[in-house]
Amino acid sequence: MSSATITDNIMGIPPSTVDADGMLARTMRILSCFTADEPELSASRLGSLTGLSSSTLHRILAQMLELGLLARTPGRRYAVGARLWELGELSPLALRLRETALPYMSRLYEATGENVHLAVLDAPSPERASALFVGRLTGRSSIPTLSRMGGRQPLHTTGVGKALLATQTGDWIERFLSRPLERETLHSITEPDAVRAEIDRARARGYATTREEMTLGNVSVAAPVGSVAGLPPTALGVVTRIEGADTRRLGALVTQTAADLGRALRSF
Repeated sequence: MSSATITDNIMGIPPSTVDADGMLARTMRILSCFTADEPELSASRLGSLTGLSSSTLHRILAQMLELGLLARTPGRRYAVGARLWELGELSPLALRLRETALPYMSRLYEATGENVHLAVLDAPSPERASALFVGRLTGRSSIPTLSRMGGRQPLHTTGVGKALLATQTGDWIERFLSRPLERETLHSITEPDAVRAEIDRARARGYATTREEMTLGNVSVAAPVGSVAGLPPTALGVVTRIEGADTRRLGALVTQTAADLGRALRSF
């Protein structure tokens, strides 16, 4: 499989569609090369990842620089431009969801002193669904996590992910479980029946939990925010150390805060 095809698959765009869409699709192909591991890329690296010819690539890069979609960095490399960040801040996920959620996230952080996560269900289809992190609060004493703003994590191994799964219908969940589930740690739950049981427990008690399923030494507790018109399914969660973690106490705090946030969003 070519590097271009790999990139297209990550984007969820069939290669035939990319070829037909022309400039816009090629531009998205370039932007999709930037990751947390590679936030700055050289032209040669972009060429390798996209499969675009050198002339086509440099023409598009020049236009993207002019429009502020990309920026130059030392070493003749490229990074995502300020104009993209500016436009992204106009998304309802930023203007409506994150801005409304920040006081509630702060309240939860003050009560726990631990990482607080806000995530939404990003689901072009159940088979490709993931948890997209749109808000995060942490402190010096908070346990390290793999999450980041704008990052994605699996639904079945994260607290917010399981809380988001609990909001979906049975048919949707069956489609999600039809794909192989990756094992992030030795404790990850990947068997379909076991995942179904986790979802049932989350629904019964109002919050979901994970124990070292994404990162060793971590426990997460998360609850769905509830349906809000104009926004994707949303979950709020806390990640703490497994030693001494009181999941019942955290569950009560998280579910109450998520419910309060849901009411605030619905009155927006």
